[in-house]
Amino acid sequence: MLSGAFVNFAAVKNIFDIEQFHQFDNLGLIAREVVEGFITGLHRSPFHGFSVEFAEHRLYNQGESTKHIDWKLFARTDKLFVKQYEEETNLRCQLVIDTSSSMLFPYHKGKKHLQNKLAFSVYTAAALIYLLRKQRDATGLTLFSDEIEFHTAPRLSSVNAELMYGKLSELIQPENAHLRKNTNTTEVLHQIAENIHKRSLVVLFSDMIDSSETDELFSALQHLRYNKHEVILFHVTDHRQEREFDFSNRPHKFVDLETGQAIKLNPWEVKNRYVSSVKSYFNDLKVKCGQYQIDLAEADINKDFKEVLLAYMVKRKQLF
Repeated sequence: MLSGAFVNFAAVKNIFDIEQFHQFDNLGLIAREVVEGFITGLHRSPFHGFSVEFAEHRLYNQGESTKHIDWKLFARTDKLFVKQYEEETNLRCQLVIDTSSSMLFPYHKGKKHLQNKLAFSVYTAAALIYLLRKQRDATGLTLFSDEIEFHTAPRLSSVNAELMYGKLSELIQPENAHLRKNTNTTEVLHQIAENIHKRSLVVLFSDMIDSSETDELFSALQHLRYNKHEVILFHVTDHRQEREFDFSNRPHKFVDLETGQAIKLNPWEVKNRYVSSVKSYFNDLKVKCGQYQIDLAEADINKDFKEVLLAYMVKRKQLF
């Protein structure tokens, strides 16, 4: 269902534009268009080997589903052949999204639409749900802040997909943007590691901002690997503002979205020290992820979704 003005999805497929996405109220439709544009791009690029198209034909066995019969080939050969897909596997994937208030950055009070780290994570997760189902992989969703807020185990059913799209859609409604919602990534990751009983691919979207000690946070990530889960960590940031501290040379008021604490300062007076500290922390994160064999991918909200989707496809191809 459409709401608002017509959107040119031919453009949306190739550029990152959340403002255009907000004109649609069907997250499943958005996900489909993003993925189809991404797949088309793969076919035209050196990464065409990651195609989700069928690999070969095989003879149809009497009694099985006719869903994947190639009728065009039947018209030419008068024989029934079935399209056999490379991706017919039993991958189980748990998408995990940090919904704490820090994910609302950059925050603009009263803005009609959300355009921040959380929205980027939501749209990317929706695209992954569509892509996973297209590849016949079971998908689950976990939302968390200082506790697990929603959890559904990996399933293939369309009912489960609609449930996940519905929960994700709620997150990007401005009226549901709650400030001062803390995060407890460390404790939640330990819970997730224990609650996922079958070996799965865990895809985590988080800015990795947690009040816990760094070693405790890394220990929680290691717990997932210890329980034999494969892990992709999409580190979601506004690279320009959070990593490069790119603010104008004038006094600013900075407010902690989770605690409400505020400080007034001129960014240029602390920029070098801030950038150095942030760089050190995330270099440590990169090293630890390498030690624990966790795939770490930068997810800059100012860039295209295709980088995140490609990181997932590369990981999936490594698993099978």
